Amino acid sequence: MAQLIQHIVSIILYFVIFFGLAFILNMLLRRTWLMAFLYPFIVIIIIDGIPVSKYFTAPSEAFSTAFNVLVGITVVDWIILISGFVGAIVSGMVIKYLRKSGYQMF
Repeated sequence: MAQLIQHIVSIILYFVIFFGLAFILNMLLRRTWLMAFLYPFIVIIIIDGIPVSKYFTAPSEAFSTAFNVLVGITVVDWIILISGFVGAIVSGMVIKYLRKSGYQMF
């Protein structure tokens, strides 16, 4: 029961965090879907535990390690990560709606 509650909170937390990050990024840079495009790279950085510099110094090793880690995560982890992606997409839709309604953000 405790794990179920933890998973539900994680899903909501990832949605809210990435909605907020994407909303702020959209307001500041005026690029509506930028966070939706950056999200896969952020997920890889979160999951794999490899320093970003390793992608430039030893790319084949870094990408193979990242791929193996991505293949090995569970369904629950995928659901949590997808909720963050949905948060970024919903943020883009909200920004588009607000701009269409006449709100000029920054």
